[in-house]
Amino acid sequence: MKPPPFGYHAPGTVGEALDALAAAPGGKVLAGGQSLIPLLNMRLAAPPDLVDINRVAELDTLHVGDEGVRVGALARHARVERSAEAAAVQPLLGQALRHVAHPVIRNRGTVVGSLAHADPAAELPAVLAVLGGTVEAASTRGRRTIPAAEFFTGPLESALEPGELAVSAFFPAAPPRTGTAFTETARRHGDYALAGVAALVTLDEDLRVSAARAGYLGIAATPLVLDLTDAAGPNGDWAAAAAHVREQIDPEPDIHAGVAYRRHLTGVLTERALRTAAAEALRKAED
Repeated sequence: MKPPPFGYHAPGTVGEALDALAAAPGGKVLAGGQSLIPLLNMRLAAPPDLVDINRVAELDTLHVGDEGVRVGALARHARVERSAEAAAVQPLLGQALRHVAHPVIRNRGTVVGSLAHADPAAELPAVLAVLGGTVEAASTRGRRTIPAAEFFTGPLESALEPGELAVSAFFPAAPPRTGTAFTETARRHGDYALAGVAALVTLDEDLRVSAARAGYLGIAATPLVLDLTDAAGPNGDWAAAAAHVREQIDPEPDIHAGVAYRRHLTGVLTERALRTAAAEALRKAED
C-alpha cells in the first residue's frame, strides 16, 4: 500500500524544523520512520505534512556523563545499544534495546522516536518510566522538560503539544550498588512482547535491599511502574514481590493472551528480573 498525500519538509537546523512544525498544524516528525511509515502505508495515519529531521545533524547526539545518558532525537537504537560508555552509566538502556524488534530496525529506528510514539507495548517507554527520566521538548514558543510520569498519557499518546519536537531524552545514571535487568516474552523473536519487565534493585552498605522497582510494558495503557521495596523486604523475597505484582496489575486481554495468563506471566518475569538485578547489585557492591 501507499501512503496518503502529504506535504514534505526537510529542515537543516532545529530552528527550521520548529518553524516547519509551527507552520504545519497536524504535521508529524519523521526520524527513523519505523513506526510512522507503516502507519502511513496502512492508512492508519494521514498527517497533512511530514517534517523530516534526518538532515538536522545537531540532533544526532549521545552524551554520557556521571549523572546519566542524554540521547538526541536522531541517535539510532543501534548506536545507543553498542555504546560501552552508556552501558557503564545506565546498563538498563542496552539491556532493553537488545529486545527491540530486529537489528535492521534498530539500525534505523531512534530512541527518542520510540518514546514519542508512546506505544505501551514498547521497551523504551518502560525504561524511561522506571528510571524517572525526562524528555526535552522544543517549539517556537521555547523549551520544556517533561518527566516520564507525565509524558505518557495513553496508548500512542504523549504530552507533546502541536508544534513541539522531542529533541532529546535523559536516562538517569544507576545509583551505587544498583543492579538492573530487563526481560520479556514474545510469541516470536522481534514481536511485541506479551509482557516485559525492567527492574532495578539497590542495596545498602549492609547488602540489604534498600530499593526495588519495576517498570512494565504490555500490561497497561501507559508504562506501569511499581515500587516493590516493601513487598520484597530487606532480604529480597522476590517471590513475594512477584505475588504482590500479580495482585496489583489489571492487564487487558487480547488475541494473544488472556488476563490470567498475562498476570501469571508478569509475575514470573518480575521474579526473574528482580533476582537478576539483585545478583548484579551484589556483584557491584563486592567489586
